[in-house]
Amino acid sequence: MLTVNVAVLLAAVVVARLCRRTQARSRTDEKVTVVLVLALGVLIAPTPVGQALFTALGELAHGVTRAGQ
Repeated sequence: MLTVNVAVLLAAVVVARLCRRTQARSRTDEKVTVVLVLALGVLIAPTPVGQALFTALGELAHGVTRAGQ
């Protein structure tokens, strides 16, 4: 039996959509891409990879804030 992880499938769709030329995109196409990326974020967030990304971005933001003071 073959199983497909929805997050992996959605990531492949997002990459395929982002690889297209910018001139070929309409506003509707860009909105669909944004919705797909947000859905991917929701799927990845509770995973260990998502938590690691969240921690890394938090540390980066903290470092940038500290450097700006």
